Formats: sequence, C-alpha cells, structure tokens
Amino acid sequence: MVDEKILKTIFNTLKDRKNNPIDSYTSKIMQNNGKKAEDKILEKIGEEATEVLIASKNNENLVHETTDLIFHAFLLLVYKGYELDDLLNEFEKRTH
Repeated sequence: MVDEKILKTIFNTLKDRKNNPIDSYTSKIMQNNGKKAEDKILEKIGEEATEVLIASKNNENLVHETTDLIFHAFLLLVYKGYELDDLLNEFEKRTH
C-alpha cells in the first residue's frame, strides 16, 4: 500500500513550483500571464471534473481521471495559500 506521505510530497512540490518557478506545467499555470492564474486553474478543475463524470459513466479510467481532479484541487489550494493540514483538518472534522 502506498504511504500517505505521497500526498504531502505532491503538495510540497506544488508549493515549491509556485515559490520557485521552473519550466513546468504547474509553475506555468500558477503564473499570471494574460489570463489570471486562478481562472486557468479553475478551468482545469472544471475540465477534470467533467472527465471524472465521463469516466464513471463509461466505466473506464475513473481512478486516473479522479487523480487528475484531486491534483488540480491541490494546485488551487496551493495557489490560494492553503496548507495540506487545512484539508486534512477539514476531513478530520467530518469523521466526528
């Protein structure tokens, strides 16, 4: 089983790409160049959410498409300045 540390690694990598941009998809999407970064990220989340719906209806690639959606949700959280702990704490509240 994969360790949950992978989520922290992904989240921290996204934070690093925001703070120290390199020539990568995640660095580029978080930069304001013509189209606002937040708008670009929200557009991707909408696109990925649609792909999750289609994957579910077609019974194919659901895990792959859901991973893309979660990745872009992480990207939005990082862009807006949230920490992974904010998300985990919200999940914790929902277990009680």
